[in-house]
Amino acid sequence: MRRWCWVRYGVALVAAVLVWSAGPEAASRPPKFVYQRMQLSNGLTVILNQDRSTPIVNVQLWYHVGSKDEKPGRTGFAHFFEHLMFKGSKNVEPEQHTSIIASVGGQANAYTNEDTTVFWQSVPAHFLPLVLWMEADRMATLRIEQETFVREREVVKEERRMRIENQPYGRLNEIIYEQAFAVHPYRHPVIGSMEDLTAATLADVRDFYATYYVPSNVTVVISGDFDVAEATNLVNQYLGRVPKAAKAVPRDIPREPKPVKEKRTVVEEAVPLPAVVVAHHITYDGHPDAYPLHILAKVLSDGQSSRIYRKLVYDSGLALTAFGQANLIEHPNLLYTVAIVNPGQSPAAVEKALIAELDRMKTEGVTPRELQRSKNQFARDYILGRETVQQKATHLAHAEVLHSDITTADGEFDIFQNISQADVQRVAKTYFTPESRVVIHIMPKGAAARGQEVRQ
Repeated sequence: MRRWCWVRYGVALVAAVLVWSAGPEAASRPPKFVYQRMQLSNGLTVILNQDRSTPIVNVQLWYHVGSKDEKPGRTGFAHFFEHLMFKGSKNVEPEQHTSIIASVGGQANAYTNEDTTVFWQSVPAHFLPLVLWMEADRMATLRIEQETFVREREVVKEERRMRIENQPYGRLNEIIYEQAFAVHPYRHPVIGSMEDLTAATLADVRDFYATYYVPSNVTVVISGDFDVAEATNLVNQYLGRVPKAAKAVPRDIPREPKPVKEKRTVVEEAVPLPAVVVAHHITYDGHPDAYPLHILAKVLSDGQSSRIYRKLVYDSGLALTAFGQANLIEHPNLLYTVAIVNPGQSPAAVEKALIAELDRMKTEGVTPRELQRSKNQFARDYILGRETVQQKATHLAHAEVLHSDITTADGEFDIFQNISQADVQRVAKTYFTPESRVVIHIMPKGAAARGQEVRQ
């Protein structure tokens, strides 16, 4: 164990030195991926990335379905179905999938977001046939039974209570998105609402499975120690036999109208201190503007050295904490900043300070030091983020599924390193407009009755 720790430390140190020594010219580039991409007759996409460095394989199945594919009144289905995929199939008993993987010395898990549902497992290389057989089995013959459905629905409800409803500011993201979006499904949370989970029926989830859990909606990435010809045969033997979908996967997702004026709102919530949100509508992951927006967001709101933290927390004392992010995903989304108002300070003053920092990006842009520091951080993360076969598989799957262009798994490195100060200032001017702005004051319940300030 000690040797493994020192190996990881050594890799991190080398990566940091490579990035730092590159200086203002360019960071050292990681090796490009070597992979094979193919599509089976049933529509399933397969990417093979051979890496013989360790006798391990990571297998990821990316189902191109997330919360944005859900209909009004049926929120939370994608996440709910992630749970149901572990509840047994024709040849595997409920919860046995994970225990089988663990019994051979492997790991398995899954996650759901707005755009995808991902199932992954890492195992000793010679268990690759087992993993592919089990994944094919649940893709083709999942059990969806009333008793399991009802029990797991309660599990998801409890998860929502613990993660969101019983946490201070737990509904922050929900509030931001339900106020910022009018029609696009990004306005509802991945975990769904209690009302929709309660209203869900067995027929609903069976229809969801038949619609989205089909080969043409799946990308399988295998990264690690395998023979390419043998892996190709195994994929065809197991996953290639899953029946082709009877109809195309629907993509009738409503587009969010372009905002024409600033939106302002006040929300009362069970929070100890007021919070102020200033958000702007931005573009999508993979758009040329997305890359300078990543840089901008890092400088503006990433960590305690960021501009808004220094200004609102250290310099002025207006906020207890301040943070934000550019949420660049498959469809146009948001860049938002949040500040928790310090006792004795005014939400109006905090709002003014946040907007001033966003506007300063338009008038001043970023400094050469800020730009280079951000590039170095991205280069470091890029290099260290490809250290394991699981990370490599994730990079390739993200490029294939969300960009529809696997070459971006390598190409983005150079794009980030070539971003200029002018690029960052240009996107600030493009997206930080009054028309695209959403301002939210989240006030403690009863604040209005107590005479606390709720408006500018």
